[in-house]
Amino acid sequence: MPTPALHTRFDGIAGLRAALDAREVSAVELAQSALDAIAERAELNAFLHVAPELTLAQAREADARIAAGQAGPLTGVPIAHKDVFVTRGWRTTAGSKMLAGYVSPFDATVVERLQAAGAVSLGKLNCDEFAMGSGNENSAFGPVLNPWDHRAVPGGSSGGSAAAVAAGLVPAATGTDTGGSVRQPAALCGVSGIKPTYGSVSRFGMVAFGSSLDQAGPLAASAQDLLPVLEAMAGFDERDATSHQGHAGVRETYEAAWAGQQAAGARPLAGLRIGVPAEYFGAGLAEDVARAVEAALAEFEKLGAVRVPISLPRTDLAIPAYYVIAPAEASSNLSRYDGVRYGHRAASYRDLAEMTSRSRAEGFGPEVQRRILVGTYVLSHGYYDAYYLQAQRLRRMIADDFQRAFGQCDVIMGPVTPTVAKDLGENRDDPTADWLADIYTLGVSLAGLPAMSVPCGFGQGPVNGRRPVGLQIVGNYFQEGRLLAIAQCYQQATDWHQQKPEAR
Repeated sequence: MPTPALHTRFDGIAGLRAALDAREVSAVELAQSALDAIAERAELNAFLHVAPELTLAQAREADARIAAGQAGPLTGVPIAHKDVFVTRGWRTTAGSKMLAGYVSPFDATVVERLQAAGAVSLGKLNCDEFAMGSGNENSAFGPVLNPWDHRAVPGGSSGGSAAAVAAGLVPAATGTDTGGSVRQPAALCGVSGIKPTYGSVSRFGMVAFGSSLDQAGPLAASAQDLLPVLEAMAGFDERDATSHQGHAGVRETYEAAWAGQQAAGARPLAGLRIGVPAEYFGAGLAEDVARAVEAALAEFEKLGAVRVPISLPRTDLAIPAYYVIAPAEASSNLSRYDGVRYGHRAASYRDLAEMTSRSRAEGFGPEVQRRILVGTYVLSHGYYDAYYLQAQRLRRMIADDFQRAFGQCDVIMGPVTPTVAKDLGENRDDPTADWLADIYTLGVSLAGLPAMSVPCGFGQGPVNGRRPVGLQIVGNYFQEGRLLAIAQCYQQATDWHQQKPEAR
C-alpha cells in the first residue's frame, strides 16, 4: 500500500496554512513527501517531469518566508502544473513528441504568479497532446489512469491534473479549459475545478490550442481550496492582449457572496435562482448521472435555492460550432512547429518543404493531425464563409442564449458529462466519439463564461465499479467568486468532495 503524501493529513489548503505557520510541518517536508508519493504512484502516469532539486529549492525559500513572517495563503503549499504552461527548469512538452525535451527560457504568467505567492511546484502534469482530447489518451507519453478505476480514462485534456489531485499526490494543480478540459476531468475524477471567465487569467506562456477559447483554471479537492489558487492566478497581464482589467477580483466577489449566505442562516441560498436547461436532461444523458445531478439540485433546494426551468436551444449546435472554430485556430497556432526554429526536426530530408512535412508528420499525433486538417479545410478559400464564418455567427447566438437565460436565473446547473468515465480505448474505433462527450461544456466555452465542476455522487462502471459524477455550475461573466461561494455552501452540506479513491 503506497504511503499517503503528508499534505493529505491536513484539512485542505487552509489546514496546511495553519500547520505551516504553527511549524507543525515544514514546506520541505511537505514537498519531499509529495515527491515520494509521486514516485510510488508512477503507474498513474500523472506526471511527465519532476525535478526534486528545483522543488526542494522552492520549498526552502518558502520556509524562509514563513520564518520571516512573510507567508501568504499559498506559501509552502505544493502544487503542480499542466504541461502546457512553459516553465524554466522543468520540461514543457504539451504532451507531444513535437516538443519532447523542450525547456523554456521563461515562465508562463500563471507559473510566475503562483511562484510569487510562495507555492512550491512539484513538476509537470500529463495531458492530451496540445490539450486536444477528452480522455488523456492522446498524450504522446501514454495515457493517465483514473485513480478511482484504472480501467477508466481520467478525462481530458487536464487528466493528469485531475488524477494527481484525486490520488492525493498534490493539493491543487493548474489546468486549461478550451472546451471543457478543466471541468470534464474534474467531474470524472471526483475533484473540484473551475474555468474562469475568458480573459480573467493570463494566457501568456500557455501553449496555444484555440486562442479565443483557451483559459487557465485550477483543480483542487474543494471549492474552498480553489479560491486561493485562482486568486493568485487571476488578474490583468499586459503581455496578454486578451487579458481583462477593471472588474472585481475573485476574493472580493467571493467574500460578498459568502457574507450574504452566512447572514441568511439555516437557508443560506434563499432566493438563489437555479436555471435548469431542458436540453441538458434529454436523450443521451445516462440514468446514473441524471440521478446524481437531480439529487444535487434537490440539496440546493434544501439550502433555499429555487429551481427555474430554462432553455438553451442551441446546445446541440455547440458541438459543430466548436469543432469548426477550435480546429481553425489550432491549425493557425500549430503552424509555428515547422522544424526550423524549435521543436522536432526530421532526421533526413531533401529540401525545406520535405523537412517541414516530415517533421510535422513525425512530431504530431493522430488527433492533432486530424484537427489541423479540419482547421485548414474550413479556413481555405471557398469554405471560409460556409464553415468558419457561420460557426462564429452561431457562437454569438449561443452567447445570447445564455444571456437570455441569465435574465431568468442567477446561475445555471446541470451535468458536466453525459456519462461517467469511459474505459480506456473504448472509443478507439471512432475518434470523434469523444467530441460528443463535451456537449454540456462547449457552449459555456464558446460564450466565454465562468463555470465549475463539483463532485455530486457516483455512477456505475462496467464491473460494479464506482465512477464519479460532477455537477456543473455556470455563472455570468466575472462571477467566479460567487460560484465558489455557492459551491462551498453545497460542500458544507455534503461530503462527496471528501471521498477518496483507494490507493492500489
